[in-house]
Amino acid sequence: MRDQLIRNSASQERVVSLGTGTAAIPERLLLAHARGEVVFVAGAGISQPALPSFQGLVLDVYKALDPPVHAVLKSIADGQNLDDIDQSSLLSPQKAEVKRFHKEEYDVVLGLLERRMEGQTHGRSRIRQEVAEVLRKPDVKPAPIHGALVRLADRGGPVTIITTNFELLLEDAGKGLKLSPAVQTYSLGGIPRPSRREDFAGVLHIHGALDRNPARISDLILTDQDFGEFYLRRRVVPDFIYDAARLYNLVLVGYSANDPPMRYLLNAVDADFTRFRDLKERFAFVGNSPRDPVGLEDWKGRGITPIAYDSANDHSVLLETLQRWAALSANNGKQSLVDTVVRRSVRTARAESDQAERDLFDHLIRRADANERSRLAALAGGQGADYGWLDAITAIAMEREQERRR
Repeated sequence: MRDQLIRNSASQERVVSLGTGTAAIPERLLLAHARGEVVFVAGAGISQPALPSFQGLVLDVYKALDPPVHAVLKSIADGQNLDDIDQSSLLSPQKAEVKRFHKEEYDVVLGLLERRMEGQTHGRSRIRQEVAEVLRKPDVKPAPIHGALVRLADRGGPVTIITTNFELLLEDAGKGLKLSPAVQTYSLGGIPRPSRREDFAGVLHIHGALDRNPARISDLILTDQDFGEFYLRRRVVPDFIYDAARLYNLVLVGYSANDPPMRYLLNAVDADFTRFRDLKERFAFVGNSPRDPVGLEDWKGRGITPIAYDSANDHSVLLETLQRWAALSANNGKQSLVDTVVRRSVRTARAESDQAERDLFDHLIRRADANERSRLAALAGGQGADYGWLDAITAIAMEREQERRR
């Protein structure tokens, strides 16, 4: 019941902006992250534009394997009306693929193509070889967002992040951060079962991962048949996601509401939310430019709490938000940055400071344990903080003590 009350009063909950130009994040999520109770789920959007979206991947496959259909699909992707595109030269199976592409059912499109060209699914099909070639671009390196997510994936020791991506850019980002121990790769049946233990760690590729050795076959959840196999028949992925959602707040990054993987992920969890109250609240960073309240409601209707941000300038606000969050993280952030925020805040009388500044200051105090609160109180006092700031620290300490006794 408590989780349901939280969801119903979400609009009245505290939100915190971690810095100028960053998205406002529900404080309950920030506090859960400080406790090591958050796991991020990364989608294809984090690797764009270096690597294609699911739609772009389909286009690349058709460009290599079926140029006539590719021309039609490219016209659709460019916004041309389907009825205005000449399909007279295409066979019925090809027209069926075009129809599914127009509906943005990209997993079905690749499934139809694979069955048309290969007769059945197998690891060395031309479709899968082409997918691997597209994603194995030798010059693609981790982007700053990969590094930010790997830092945020630190649960206070274990580094745990879930992804539906096939490539290994998150692992490469971990190498660049020189984490110890090094972040390990797990995929499909080899993924550790969700738990609070330290062995629930690594980059967990729930849809499969490309082996670094091109000669080896990589099991990938790519087509509708694959989704049926691993989501419905074997239930490998939904059982994993369900268990993870009972233990952690899942935070989705790099997805759109219409992504095929998103449909499967949401269906794996949300159907049971009304029956099982131990499922944690799920969140998603949602680009919302221009402002689209209907789109945000669509996410809410799917059982996801959206964290809206301005997606202009190549989603720069999202990157800035994640980097700032990582820098201020209670698990592996920079204590010097936290101290800088406190010093800056108390230079101005609390009554004269803006709300965002007060919210951030209060959050840093609220997430701290007793020793850290005492340290920050001494730091604020040493900077000549007025009674407004000191009273806020005292009030938050009393609030936390009351929560501890419940």
